[in-house]
Amino acid sequence: MRYTLLLARSGGGSRAVSLPGWAVALILVLLTLWTGANLYLWHRSREARTLEVRLQALSQEARRLSLALEAERAKNGALSEEAKRTKKELEEIKKAIEELRRRAGLSPLNALPVRYQEGGQGGGAVAASSGEEALAGWAEVRAEVLDLRNQLKEVVPALERTLEVERSLPRGLPLRGYEGITSFFGVRKNPFGPGYEFHDGLDLSAPYGAPVYATGGGVVARAGWMGAYGLAVLLDHAEGYQSLYGHLSRILVRPGQRVERGQVLGYVGSTGRSTGPHLHYGVYRYGSPVDPRPYLDPLWASR
Repeated sequence: MRYTLLLARSGGGSRAVSLPGWAVALILVLLTLWTGANLYLWHRSREARTLEVRLQALSQEARRLSLALEAERAKNGALSEEAKRTKKELEEIKKAIEELRRRAGLSPLNALPVRYQEGGQGGGAVAASSGEEALAGWAEVRAEVLDLRNQLKEVVPALERTLEVERSLPRGLPLRGYEGITSFFGVRKNPFGPGYEFHDGLDLSAPYGAPVYATGGGVVARAGWMGAYGLAVLLDHAEGYQSLYGHLSRILVRPGQRVERGQVLGYVGSTGRSTGPHLHYGVYRYGSPVDPRPYLDPLWASR
């Protein structure tokens, strides 16, 4: 079988080409293969472009995740460091609370027992991630904060009672700016005649009319004429203490009145058994006189 192809040129003549059947078939096969190859290459090119876009997107996602991971590591590292600093501060607070417990008269806390996780098994330790370490550190800090909060609930009331007692004890100077002691506690020569006598307080040199201050909070037990002490004030304090302020020229308080440390009780005079203006200051414990010097300021106590 033969096929005739008529080839015509515009504005010119025509030409007939006669081809056998196998040649036409070969041409059709070649055209089909060429078209198929083009379609295959176009499809592969399209897939390559799609894969390139996906690869670029995955690369950007990997970069984003890498940056996020670095940021998370930095955040966990900062949290871990912050937890360490907070734990160090908590240790200092613990020491302060222990000192407060001591001042409040409470027994010291025993060391807490080691806590073990339930269901534990033997073997090598598994390294925790930085995030887990940070979370564990903060969990430990929160537990310590709760423990300190519970301790403070116990310490605060006891410490308030202790401070109240301390404020009530007779401590410090009953005068301001006067440091002369004219007569000490104990046996002394009788200033009014021969022989010796027991002096149950301190005679503090002070000018007439100088204010006299309470050395501790308390209640006025007596205020008025008290024999050899002349015009005097006797205060009741905590722990069985009393303080006496004698030879006053004027009294500003009355029996039963509550007074605070530093409150003016009266003014220096020379009433009662006195050779001149001064303050007789006495301290008593459960009714017995004690040397007032240890209860004065350190400067006084060393003299």
